[in-house]
Order: sequence, then structure tokens, then C-alpha cells
Amino acid sequence: MASHLIDFLLIGNNFGTPEMRAVWSEHNRLTKQVDVEVALALAEGELGVIPADAAQTIAAKADASALNVEEIAQDAVRMKHSLMPTITAIQKQCGDAGEYIHYGVTTQDIVDTATVLQLQQAFAIVERDTQLMAVELKRLAKKYQHTPMTGRTHGMQALPTTFGFKLAVWLDEFVRHLERLKEIKARVLVGNVNGAIGTYASFGELGPQIERLMLDKLGLGTPNIGWQSARDRFSEYASVVVLISGTLGKIGNELYNLMRTEINEVEEPFSAGKIGSTTMPHKRNPAALEGLASLTAPIFKSALLIHESMKVEHERDAMSWRAEWIALPEVNIYLSAQLQNALGILRGMSVNEKQMLANLELQNGLLLSEKVMFEIGKRMGKQTAHHLVYECSMKAFEQNRHFKEVLLEDPVLSAQVTAQELDAWLNPVNYLGCAPQKVDEVIRYADNSGLLPA
Repeated sequence: MASHLIDFLLIGNNFGTPEMRAVWSEHNRLTKQVDVEVALALAEGELGVIPADAAQTIAAKADASALNVEEIAQDAVRMKHSLMPTITAIQKQCGDAGEYIHYGVTTQDIVDTATVLQLQQAFAIVERDTQLMAVELKRLAKKYQHTPMTGRTHGMQALPTTFGFKLAVWLDEFVRHLERLKEIKARVLVGNVNGAIGTYASFGELGPQIERLMLDKLGLGTPNIGWQSARDRFSEYASVVVLISGTLGKIGNELYNLMRTEINEVEEPFSAGKIGSTTMPHKRNPAALEGLASLTAPIFKSALLIHESMKVEHERDAMSWRAEWIALPEVNIYLSAQLQNALGILRGMSVNEKQMLANLELQNGLLLSEKVMFEIGKRMGKQTAHHLVYECSMKAFEQNRHFKEVLLEDPVLSAQVTAQELDAWLNPVNYLGCAPQKVDEVIRYADNSGLLPA
């Protein structure tokens, strides 16, 4: 019976995807360990370290799917060792050739390299879905490039912007995430097969050659030197996962706020039969957005465990190592849920352009106080203009009057500006700055990065 939310039938898909859970399943972990043992035997057979026919027998007969996991688990309790029962089980499958299983290596060689094979699969999923996020953000940024909305700072209305500009900021982040993934890939997907303390002592002079040949067979990189005591590869990967998750959490939180009843500028996808509340029938809650934002904190905390595993005693210990077994699956599984959830939200969300326009007028023209100040400042000086416009702004706010009306009744300002000029200055569409232009620049950069499909 499942005891972790990740594996619950009822709510597990809120915390991970079946695809990513399969990568980090016990079955796949065992399979990758067997794959490593087979690749080792084949490399050693080719180099004459073990008999070639024994290597071929191991490759033919070692079969993770035929292993009795329950029996291996019972032996693990008796042996108090995480890998030895698996080695024994493979040995039985291979008959006499089984004598040459696990020849010259240590447990961590096999477990670490198998973990990297799992990470290779996870990396491909993360890279794919991160690219899909960039593609979707690019589409939406272009679609809403000229859609005016209120920009907010400190939670309050600040200046006009466009929804496309907001989306382009997120797109630019995702292009950087793709750049990061591309940059770290060769550093992260590296195996490690060099014996008890990484010196190849059990292999002799052929050690580095065995390692290179074996890792080539597995499609992994070869390290310059053993990394049993150097865990920065996993830590670097976790750092990039944290950055991707941070952006996703921010997007979820931002859209959650824009979906508030009083703001009502976006709505997450809604389908017939979706229930917002068990007691309030009218509720259309931001459940998907809450789920998206909620997983960033667990990823941050799990990544910290991976960072802490960088502290290793001497040439190897299992204290920090085991934390990776917990945290690596978690960060990948949680991130898979975030990415898939975010894609679903972006592909199906509703954008209330009419309400965006209405919210631009919510403060009766005060949103454009900066524009008014700078225009008047050209005639009277910026500081003088700031003082005068500030006084009118406070009066309009406190008396709940239209900004234009208050400006025109000021004797100093009314001598400097006409009603027609104020109408132009107080039109939000006339004060978008370079927002639409910057959307084009971000999309052009994304297109030229080579990281998005043509």
C-alpha cells in the first residue's frame, strides 16, 4: 500500500506524473542497476578482464524483470546491505558465469551510475516540458503583445503594461532555464566506475579503459576522476530544478492573484463538472494554480537535502548518500507535476481583456500620474511638477474624484495644460512605453537561441 502522496491513487497526479514516477520507481531502479552490471561485464569481457563467454552469458541471462523483488528484499533485511542481494540474484540467473558479476567494482559504482541512468531519463522529460513551456509562453506573449493591463508594484496599481509583456518576462526566464539545462547536461550525466575508493586498484592499469568503455555502452560521460566523494553534479542539477520550479511557482501565484474575484483578469481552465467547493456551489476556485504554486516549496526543501549531501566523510560514506535517494526522485517528480500542470493552465486559461481595460480605469485616471508629471515637468521643471501633481493625486484619491477634474481645478496647473492634452495623457494605451517592442525582442532572442523548435 502506498504511504507517500506521490504514489496515492486519488491525489498522486497532483504531485507527480505517471511518466516521471515510472522513472524513479523501484522497478526502474533495479533495472538500471542490472543494466550497469551487464555493461560492466561486457566491457570487461571485451578487454579480457573476465572470460568473453561469461560476459555474453551475463548479458543474455541477467533480467531485472524476472527477479523476485520480495525475495531480494527479505535477503536485504538479513544481509543488511542494499545491493548484495541483487548481485546474488543476478548470479543465480547467470549460472557459472555469475561468478564474474560485479567484478572489481564497489556498491556505490553501481548505484551511482544506475541513478545517473534514471536521471538521464528524468532530464529528458524535464528538458522536453521546459521547452514546451517556452513554446507556449512565446505563443501567448505574441497573442497578447498589445493587450493593455495594469502593472502592479507592492501589490498596488502602478503603470499600464501589456499582458504580453508580462508573459515575455516569463518566456525569457524559460529560455534561460533551457540554456542552463543544455550547459549542465554533459557535467551531470556522468557515470562512475572506479572501485572501492576510486583508484581503480581492483582493475589494475585497465581501470580507466574499463570505465570508459562501460560508460560508452550506457551512453554516459566518463569522469576525469572518481566522484564518489564529489556530489556537486547532483547538486548542480538540483539548483537548476529549483530555478525552474521557482519560475513556475511565481507564475502560479501571479495568475492566482489575477484570478481573484475583485481583479478577474484571468481564469484557469474550467470544465463542466469541476467542483470549487463542497459547500458553496458558486465557487470556481483556482485549484490548478494553487497546485502549481504549492510544489515550489517542497522542491526547495528537497533540493536542500541534495546540497547537504555534498559533505562527504573521507572517500565515501552513506550518511549523505542516502539523502540523495530520497530527494532526487522527489524534486524530479514534483517538477514533472508542475510542468504538466503549467502547460495545461497556459493552454486553456481565459484572459478577460475587457476586465483588464476596466481595471486600468479603476483609479479614475490616477494610474497615469507619472505621465502627467513628466509632461508638465517639461514646462515647469520635474520637481515642481511632482509636488503639484502629488497634491492633486492625494486630493483625487481621498475625495474619490476623477484625476482630470482635480488637475483642471488647480489654478497653477490649469494655466499650463488643456483638457484635450489631459485626455491624451490619461489614456493608458498611450503610456505603454516599449512594452510591445520588448515582446518582439524576447521572442526574437528565443527564436535565435536554437533551443526552441523552428
